[in-house]
Amino acid sequence: MSAADKVKPAASPAAEDPAAIAGNISFHAQYSPHFSPLTFGPEPAYFATAESVRDHLLQRWNDTYLHFHKTDPKQTYYLSMEYLQGRALTNAVGNLNITGAYAEAVKKFGYELEALAGQERDMALGNGGLGRLAACFLDSMATLNLPAWGYGLRYRYGLFKQRITKEGQEEVAEDWLEKFSPWEIVRHDIVYPVRFFGHVEISPDGKRKAVGGEVLNALAYDVPIPGYKTKNAISLRLWDAKASAEDFNLFQFNDGQYESAAQLHSRAQQICAVLYPGDATEEGKLLRLKQQFFLCSASLQDIIFRFKERKPDRVSGKWSEFPSKVAVQMNDTHPTLAIPELMRILMDEEGLGWDEAWDVTNKTVAYTNHTVLPEALEKWSQAVMRKLLPRQMEIIEEIDKRFRELVISTRKDMEGKLDSMSVLDNSPQKPVVRMANLCVVAAHTVNGVAELHSNILKEELFADYLSIWPNKFQNKTNGITPRRWLRFCNPELSEIVTKWLKTDQWTSNLDLLTGLRKFADDEKLHAEWAAAKLASKKRLAKHVLDVTGVTIDPNSLFDIQIKRIHEYKRQLMNILGAVYRYKKLKEMSAEEKQKVTPRTVMVGGKAFATYTNAKRIVKLVTDVGAVVNNDPDVNKYLKVVFIPNYNVSVAEVLIPGSELSQHISTAGMEASGTSNMKFSLNGCVIIGTLDGANVEIREEVGQDNFFLFGAKADQVAGLRKERENGLFKPDPRFEEAKQFVRSGAFGTYDYTPLLDSLEGNSGFGRGDYFLVGYDFPSYIDAQARVDEAYKDKKRWIKMSILNTAGSGKFSSDRTIAQYAKEIWGITASPVP
Repeated sequence: MSAADKVKPAASPAAEDPAAIAGNISFHAQYSPHFSPLTFGPEPAYFATAESVRDHLLQRWNDTYLHFHKTDPKQTYYLSMEYLQGRALTNAVGNLNITGAYAEAVKKFGYELEALAGQERDMALGNGGLGRLAACFLDSMATLNLPAWGYGLRYRYGLFKQRITKEGQEEVAEDWLEKFSPWEIVRHDIVYPVRFFGHVEISPDGKRKAVGGEVLNALAYDVPIPGYKTKNAISLRLWDAKASAEDFNLFQFNDGQYESAAQLHSRAQQICAVLYPGDATEEGKLLRLKQQFFLCSASLQDIIFRFKERKPDRVSGKWSEFPSKVAVQMNDTHPTLAIPELMRILMDEEGLGWDEAWDVTNKTVAYTNHTVLPEALEKWSQAVMRKLLPRQMEIIEEIDKRFRELVISTRKDMEGKLDSMSVLDNSPQKPVVRMANLCVVAAHTVNGVAELHSNILKEELFADYLSIWPNKFQNKTNGITPRRWLRFCNPELSEIVTKWLKTDQWTSNLDLLTGLRKFADDEKLHAEWAAAKLASKKRLAKHVLDVTGVTIDPNSLFDIQIKRIHEYKRQLMNILGAVYRYKKLKEMSAEEKQKVTPRTVMVGGKAFATYTNAKRIVKLVTDVGAVVNNDPDVNKYLKVVFIPNYNVSVAEVLIPGSELSQHISTAGMEASGTSNMKFSLNGCVIIGTLDGANVEIREEVGQDNFFLFGAKADQVAGLRKERENGLFKPDPRFEEAKQFVRSGAFGTYDYTPLLDSLEGNSGFGRGDYFLVGYDFPSYIDAQARVDEAYKDKKRWIKMSILNTAGSGKFSSDRTIAQYAKEIWGITASPVP
């Protein structure tokens, strides 16, 4: 008789008592089964437990939306191509405040809650900071009781699962949906048609309409998002693409033409197969554009349907009240097509004239810019856009024409700037649609995501628009949810914080952390803090051993850089720093080594599949690690580890165990960064440049508790110019590190193309565009200051405490409260 058989099954969806919860879990094991009935191993136990938690969420979800339906508040709809949700079980029971009850309930089946949570696959709906920010925002919207929805795509394989082999990074398909996700609810009644290709038909009265082409259906899946200690639960609505039964050609199939018979079904599957499919080919570009339009069209049809549904008398003529009920936020340029699609629906389906449709659209949509990198400011071929979306392209052309007319008629002085400001770039070589320009022209508000970044937008990237619309631009410094990123992922430290602040209210009012400052020198707090840190470091060491086979010493300094692998984030500087450290260790006497601060350098992150230099950086980190970790002369003092398949769950182990974290991007290139906030919140000290949110973190935690180095954002352009003019003099330490790699000390792989990117004065892939060479000496000096500071345990723990104490500003609750008030115009709508 298994443990499961001893617990009597009884449906009890809202149970909060451990015995009743166990009965509900047993009920799901028996009556919502996904596995054969003879075993109740960890996997079936996880799914039954998750479905039991989902019962709670559904109840709250239904109550929340019934409440919104009745009270009809203005609602926000957040459009994003990415949501990096992470595992849901621990977060859900934590937000519902029933962790203890669930832990006790699963013990009746012989399980620990933590072990069951480990069975869950991370939802593979995102890549990096953009997607994790969207997930934190949803958590905060629910916690603040805001009437809001997230909209995204239900990728079957997400980005990719990263394997590290002797060749470096290998990409394999993510398997989060291989079995199924217990957190999503398919809504078979919520289906919208999305049209691609075809042509524009003009009726006798001059009305224009898209017809023909291929029509796919968008089917809704809802993932409930619970607020923390509140009755509200909102929804992340994910769209899946489907073709219908009548699109299956039975005649062709029976004739043996199996592939052509199911052509449309196959095209539908491609849309939600992979996040960011490679776009080196025409087909790849077309698929990416299809994905973006699919998200925008389905979401807007849903938003409009709900707007009408809440008050059935809302018909044509009442559209002026649409912006007082609907706010649409475009997370980066991926959802830009929401602009022409909303215009199309309003004009072609609802019968509005251009001016009225434009007024509604402009008052409804807002745009968040996340990057100043030229390659990330999307530009789409006009020919591809015209072929795939003929009616939307007409609308974009009209927006561009009217914008040009506006500038010429009201701002003669700006006429010379029109070519760079217009939505369409009509250069004969490569005519494109500039998505960022379209967002700025059409949105009522444009915001950056850190003070430095927003200033760069106003002073450089969008300076010309600022002179036309001085009130359009705002800053909203990013934030992170304190629930997932301290309360749940670092229980030891969060208990200490609660004990010393004498309240757990900090979990939803992060500013209370400043109360720790008055205890920063308290020896008792120091002892407790150090013990909590060591517990997290040991957990991290176990993870590293499990996934890499490398043993690391929890008494060494844990130095971590985890983020997408990109040249501007400068993982290359980090690994060259480690190479230099290794070379110096090799040259030391045994006595000199005794004085060294032992360090474990960890790097994690995914390199995009077609980004060759990023993949070379991954390979270099693994090659350096293979040599250093097996060198008995130095491996007591230095280890270098690449952490494979970095995702949210991995971050939840790495961040609490980190002591020093590297946020070392070229100044002016990282819009904000949010992992820097997670590290600071967990008492980790940052070594970094004055870039993105680093600037504000340093202000909040105090400059003595932050290791600063490197050029400032306003120097970068001048330094690049100097380099082009041949005026750069490399530091001998930089030359030494590169030469050591070139010498073959780390194996036979040819690193010439990677190192060549740091050479020369200009040219594509050369000229050290990201200033690694310029910043390297000050980086090495800053690392030497780190080594000294770490030797003084008392000083280091005080720095750690002051980092946590200064993290209050970086709560996503604060960010979202500002969006709600200053951009969306929405207010809390708590379920009574």
